[in-house]
Amino acid sequence: MVRARIALVLGLALGLGLGAGPLAAQAAPRVGYKVEGTCDGWPRLPIDTAAGMCAGLVLGPVPGAFADRQLRLPRTLVQLDEQTWLVADLADWTRPRGVIWKLTAAPGQTVQLQPLLTGLSLPHGLAIGPDGLAYVGEMSRIFRFDPRAPDPAATVQDVITGLPDNKLHDNRHPLSQFVFAADGALLVNVGAPSDQCLDANGARVGTDRCDQSEGQEATAGIRRYARLAPGRWEPTFTMLARGLRNSVALAVHPSGTVLQAENSYDFDDRWSPFEEVNRIEAGRHYGWPYCQDLTTPTPGWAGAMDCASAAHTPPAALLPPHVAPLAMTWYQAAMFPGLKGKLLMSWHGYRSTGGRLVAFAVDAQGVPLTRSKATYPTYPSGSRPFGAGPAAQAQVLTPGWRRAEGVRPQGTPVGITVAADGAIWVADDKNASIIRFAVDRP
Repeated sequence: MVRARIALVLGLALGLGLGAGPLAAQAAPRVGYKVEGTCDGWPRLPIDTAAGMCAGLVLGPVPGAFADRQLRLPRTLVQLDEQTWLVADLADWTRPRGVIWKLTAAPGQTVQLQPLLTGLSLPHGLAIGPDGLAYVGEMSRIFRFDPRAPDPAATVQDVITGLPDNKLHDNRHPLSQFVFAADGALLVNVGAPSDQCLDANGARVGTDRCDQSEGQEATAGIRRYARLAPGRWEPTFTMLARGLRNSVALAVHPSGTVLQAENSYDFDDRWSPFEEVNRIEAGRHYGWPYCQDLTTPTPGWAGAMDCASAAHTPPAALLPPHVAPLAMTWYQAAMFPGLKGKLLMSWHGYRSTGGRLVAFAVDAQGVPLTRSKATYPTYPSGSRPFGAGPAAQAQVLTPGWRRAEGVRPQGTPVGITVAADGAIWVADDKNASIIRFAVDRP
């Protein structure tokens, strides 16, 4: 049984606050994954995958054992060496209970989980910096630390401070994500504090324009912190791009291209609006909250911006509605030759379009290729046309990740990391699991 393979390093009770009590009021999944057989040495999961691929469970609860889960809300992960990983566990949306875990895992061996940092506020972004240290995006700051030090907590250093201290009841998008640009600058997501820049009565927040999306202090865009020296960045920022509702999915291509996948408005309409892939260029406004899709004005801000004019930068490609893209990376490894160079993306959304890991063919700059008659998948089966506009045709790597009673929950993939051996590791947050997608062999 999987639980027999998972040993939690002593010390979890030392102030982590990870007991069942604080999380009992949150919407937590009630099932785990059924396992049967092996996938490249790991317990095989009943996730339908693309031909030649399988899913293995590295860490996570099995049916009937969700209360025994070790991770709470794993969001992102990075590899330190062949068997060692860091995992950012958000843990709790309401209190500072986040953890950075050290995960030691190898097929056929007991998985070890050790807390390195605890008591964090909504940790999400996680990356190894150019100096070899681990960088973490917390709610109001970005810091770094040495995960290999005898006392990692003693090595914590603030890198960027003064990010919006966004409590959940004040801001719908409080998570900090960041990437290192080709010129060494730090690019930091600042999510919009509302869905549509409208108050509870549907009235505009602002007069002719939305204050949340305008000016140097915009809270719906990407900040740029210029590099000063190795390990040092300007304490002040410029707004690289505005009009972006939530840029949790950020990625920098080897060519230098910066891509953002937009989590668009939470309209009740099942099929509207489309999510987006945006190619980020300095000084551009990408439309939030005035525009949706390509050139369509939003209902609450009609007339505030000419969405067909140069004032609005349209998306490079449309994505399906409500898929909630949360991570992107380009596959450059050898395990899956058919994925070489393609853009991997996680779709976290709970509606019929979400719960998938997908890939896109790209151009030389890493931007997804589009076509006029693209379609997108929906659960339980079938597809829908995008209609007008350039849309990216996804290669679905997990066509069967919908909830199946007693077998699997619906997937909620967030962070994606390609391991040194070419396997694709994914943090499945609501299901408290780390999953490894590998070539299909026992």
